[in-house]
Amino acid sequence: MDSPNDTATAVMPYVTAAIDAYGTGVLARTRELAADTEMARGARILQRVFGRGDAASREVIGRVAGAKPDDETCRTALRLALAAELGADPLLRFEVAAMLPRTPA
Repeated sequence: MDSPNDTATAVMPYVTAAIDAYGTGVLARTRELAADTEMARGARILQRVFGRGDAASREVIGRVAGAKPDDETCRTALRLALAAELGADPLLRFEVAAMLPRTPA
């Protein structure tokens, strides 16, 4: 199984696409989640990891939503927050990894 950091890195394109598309309301989005788009996948991952959002998760998502797309400091903070949550719960890490699209071996 991948490490929490590996899983967090793998989900970053999806979660940042969701935050870029939906902003700070990403945890409350439900209508678009059935779609199989990068943004919908990212929103589902964020909701699975952070639930409806405690203050800390809303803050880190807000920082990414308010940042420029190339602001690596904000995106690193999000990746670290994801890695911390995934590291604290191996089952969650497995569930999130299963949400990623399969790549041919």
